[in-house]
Amino acid sequence: MTQLHEIPVREIGTRRPPDGAGSVQVQMDPSVSIGTAKCFAIYGKGGIGKSTTSSNLSAAFAKLGKRVLQIGCDPKHDSTFTLTKKMLPTVIDVLETVNFHTEELRVEDFVFEGYNGVMCVEAGGPPAGTGCGGYVVGQTVKLLKEHHLLEDTDVVIFDVLGDVVCGGFAAPLQHADRAMIVTANDFDSIFAMNRIVQAIGAKAKNYKVRLGGVIANRSAATDQIDKYNDRIGLKLAAHFPDLDVIRRSRLKKSTLFEMEASPELEKVQAEYLRLAAALWLGSEPYSCVPMKDRDIFDLLGFD
Repeated sequence: MTQLHEIPVREIGTRRPPDGAGSVQVQMDPSVSIGTAKCFAIYGKGGIGKSTTSSNLSAAFAKLGKRVLQIGCDPKHDSTFTLTKKMLPTVIDVLETVNFHTEELRVEDFVFEGYNGVMCVEAGGPPAGTGCGGYVVGQTVKLLKEHHLLEDTDVVIFDVLGDVVCGGFAAPLQHADRAMIVTANDFDSIFAMNRIVQAIGAKAKNYKVRLGGVIANRSAATDQIDKYNDRIGLKLAAHFPDLDVIRRSRLKKSTLFEMEASPELEKVQAEYLRLAAALWLGSEPYSCVPMKDRDIFDLLGFD
């Protein structure tokens, strides 16, 4: 990697630093790309409901007739179990069984069909403290590319772990067209969202990824989210209230489109279908400047 002291003085300030400069993030292999599929990365504070959101959004895209691939990027590998009704083996698991000889893998070893034809992959991750999750995400995309699976896909959804300092967090931003942020209407979730806005802005300098909007989850109201969005120029893309049927869908290992019908459930299903349709049509990206930590502290709350 080029060091700052190796750059002629006249060029300092005029050249864009290489991606990951000053960090230990994994850089993307430029030969490995998603291709023509529309790619969305789902971000948010840990435990905010990213996997629930991702799986139901995948199901909604499938309901609209799209060929969907969901990639879970958390070592917990629980992103897709409501789609497949089981915990899938991870890419890192199956690679270990063949001593990381990728040519020995079959598609059915690491790609599984879920609800309404959604194809599901769990990237997994190395054991704690032993490696970078960004490497695993990169290897997953490479495998999918080698097996030509991305050629038959309309939509790719990355369900990303919540740790904003991990390479596994940053790697999907190197592939995604739009990054969506899931948040609740509370201080901690919005504080985390601000950090994610900062990370996405950093990656947008070198990659095509842009902010696509905010998904309010587990929240009756959105007043604090709206206050933050208005300050930095973001907008709400969808709103999902804190309903017991959503909690029960996880316990039943089902998407919301498989649960027993009720008026409140139909509203949630309609909101997912509306969000999927809007994302498919595309929208202008948001270019936002994140707030300082102290400014968020002063902004949020009640007068």
